[in-house]
Amino acid sequence: MTITDLRETLAPSPDVPLSRAPRSARRSTARATTVIIGIILGIGALITAFPFIWMITSSVKPRSESVAYPPAVLPESPTFEYFVQLFQELDFGRYLVNTIAIVAISMIGLILMAMAGYGFAKFSFRGREPLFFLVLITMMIPVQVTMIPTYLILNGAKLTNTLIGIALPTLVSGFSVFLFRQFMVTIPTELIEAARIDGASELRIFWRIILPMSRPILAVQVVLTFIAGWNSFLWPLILANDERLYTLSVGVSLLNQQIATNPSLQMAAATLMVVPILIVFVIFQRFVVQGFALSGLK
Repeated sequence: MTITDLRETLAPSPDVPLSRAPRSARRSTARATTVIIGIILGIGALITAFPFIWMITSSVKPRSESVAYPPAVLPESPTFEYFVQLFQELDFGRYLVNTIAIVAISMIGLILMAMAGYGFAKFSFRGREPLFFLVLITMMIPVQVTMIPTYLILNGAKLTNTLIGIALPTLVSGFSVFLFRQFMVTIPTELIEAARIDGASELRIFWRIILPMSRPILAVQVVLTFIAGWNSFLWPLILANDERLYTLSVGVSLLNQQIATNPSLQMAAATLMVVPILIVFVIFQRFVVQGFALSGLK
């Protein structure tokens, strides 16, 4: 055999490229892996969401179906009578208004915490680092430890048994100040200096430049503040002696103690608590991940 014949024997055939078969196999393997991962994630998501689905469907079941055995996931005769009962007979309308008022007052604190975060991020003043260290220390103290001193302060100010007294401790949070500060550190200082050279006041810079650029972290704070205010339970229960000042979470707790044989009514109250949080999160979800990423948290 000559050298030319040996080269022709070892050369790949032009009709069947060598790389085609391995590449096709890799694509098939990657596609199968993607399908398997998707199925596993779908099953995990369904298992995670099943209690929520059960709560929603049970809230519109008649009582006979909610206590039936074996239980059914979907109602045969859906009804909204228990939602009507919550507002007409059990005063949940007042609890809802109180909760919304507390959340609205808490939202005012976002501006205060944004100002504090801006000050720690972009201003140099004596004692800045020790003060910020004190803010971080507050994150290490459990809320239950400060409840008694806070109650004594509000009692001395005659703010016990009032909605303002319930909402005041939620106006400022060390964690929120920390988040604002971490985000605003990333804002270019040159942009602020240029605005000062153009004659803009500090308040105008904050309102017209800093806040618009801080939309992602503001969205995160709106979600966190809404969840904290909406789910407030222990503090309203301690500070309010009048049932007319109770929040939704306290109302649900009282409902579980007073009516323990109607699961549909309890699920209707729980649905009223959970669904607004999901709506707020869906609205702001595209900003949440971006805000945490830009603030440097994982």
